[in-house]
Amino acid sequence: EAAMLRELRRRWGSYKYRFVPWLALNLRRQRRTLRYVPESSQDKIIADEDVFETLLKTFKALFINDFSRQADILALLPEVRCQYLELRTVEQKWSKVNSCNHQGQQVFSPEEVLFNTLGFTVSRDRSSLVSAGTGVFVTRGFVPKGTIVSMYPGTVYRKHEPIFFQSLGNPFILRCIDGVLIDGNDKGLSRSVYRSCSRRDQHGPLQMSDESWLTATLQNPLAVGQYVNNCSHEKAANVCYQEFDVPGYFPVELKQYLPNIVYSHDIESHLRCVVLVTLRDIKQGEELFSNYYTVVS
Repeated sequence: EAAMLRELRRRWGSYKYRFVPWLALNLRRQRRTLRYVPESSQDKIIADEDVFETLLKTFKALFINDFSRQADILALLPEVRCQYLELRTVEQKWSKVNSCNHQGQQVFSPEEVLFNTLGFTVSRDRSSLVSAGTGVFVTRGFVPKGTIVSMYPGTVYRKHEPIFFQSLGNPFILRCIDGVLIDGNDKGLSRSVYRSCSRRDQHGPLQMSDESWLTATLQNPLAVGQYVNNCSHEKAANVCYQEFDVPGYFPVELKQYLPNIVYSHDIESHLRCVVLVTLRDIKQGEELFSNYYTVVS
């Protein structure tokens, strides 16, 4: 019986935040664990246009770097083929100068592409906080204040969509200002749901999202934001979450690098993404710590 009670307490601790009455009674006591931003405008560290341009720049570089795998996609999009052939020519010339292979094969790893494009790389490693598990570090380069340093991957759930079973014991669910939830768990049921939704939305060779964040080999090296730990008294926040709705004119050939997918296919609205933006300059070797970090689990 004692073991059963302990298990019940553990289970309750895992999903009590899902209950509105519990939230209402404990909001004031739990303000530090709940994100509270009264107006969306106050949550914008950088402009949406800057978020769009950074993602576009990074994803284009990843696309060109992996050009040999894009033939089927470009065959369906003749209107953009010439654009990428021109960009690729520039990349090949740059590769020749640097004595790299220029036969259309992948020359750089995604991490190297990130460094060449934005001037830094990030990766997962054991956190500097005791008992915090995995964290995210700037492993190479320098990140200026106001820079997108990672993205929060996962399945996007709108209000009242079923997430109860996915939320049990899940420390990777992020709550947006408007109640939208992003499940960034790369294991168990959450993993299966994401893969199912991603493959559901695929159109031939055109992928509408990135599945590689579920693996150890990332196609988009920014998709590690779910492992950024919350700030503490010892470790002040150096990044903040910022919500971004992907516009309808986002290039379809680059959606394969978006680490998010909507749960409900029949809802016509922009895809919600969450990026992590630096609150100060961050040097090589520093761990990322978040601000306004809310786990609903």
